[in-house]
Amino acid sequence: MASPERTGPASASGHTPALLPPRLLPPPLRRPLRTTALLAASAALLLGLLYAGDSGPGPADRPLLAAMDGAGPPWRGLALALDFLGEPGGAAALIALAVTVCLLLRWPRAAVLVVLGTGVPVVTTTLLKPLAGRTIHGGYLSYPSGHTAFATAFALVVALLATGRLGLGRTAGLSLLLVSALLAGVAMGAAQVALSAHYPTDTLGGWCTALALTPATAWLIDRTSDSLGPQGR
Repeated sequence: MASPERTGPASASGHTPALLPPRLLPPPLRRPLRTTALLAASAALLLGLLYAGDSGPGPADRPLLAAMDGAGPPWRGLALALDFLGEPGGAAALIALAVTVCLLLRWPRAAVLVVLGTGVPVVTTTLLKPLAGRTIHGGYLSYPSGHTAFATAFALVVALLATGRLGLGRTAGLSLLLVSALLAGVAMGAAQVALSAHYPTDTLGGWCTALALTPATAWLIDRTSDSLGPQGR
């Protein structure tokens, strides 16, 4: 378990220095997450180029679309509930709750990550949609999926904060991050496909976008906060 950071050496009076919250991106995870981010960014770019300008499902989409065709009421209700969490109202509620918890824990750096770690991937998907030009239902831009990017990014943020707070090592921390991202991405991606809002490869692109950008955002926040000195922490 990683040792917590301290504000400085023990004082002459013998008082133990105050503990600092852990970094957002634990050092043992930086290298593997950098590799993961590069692979995810490459995959998102490749998919965008492959399906640029398309207005229908590709060969990789059709088997999944056929398997999910005609989903019954219970599954559709669950899909609608998950979809709401990616809508502005649901996303704002999740972010507000997470920010409140971070501030109660006196961890403002984490609160910044909640906002930027989810916001950067979502804004990026919005900017990429017109560049990719892929459409669904006669003109709605679909690649990459912003809902899937948000769900994946939010799961990654929570997993990063839990990893740092619990002092998890490289194996446990990386496993928590990847499993959380996979579960969140599959759940939201399946919901988007079931609701015919996206093709399966759109959701894969959104998942990859979050994997590429959320850890990078955490690293940048750490670097910026550290450059500000103790007051930045």
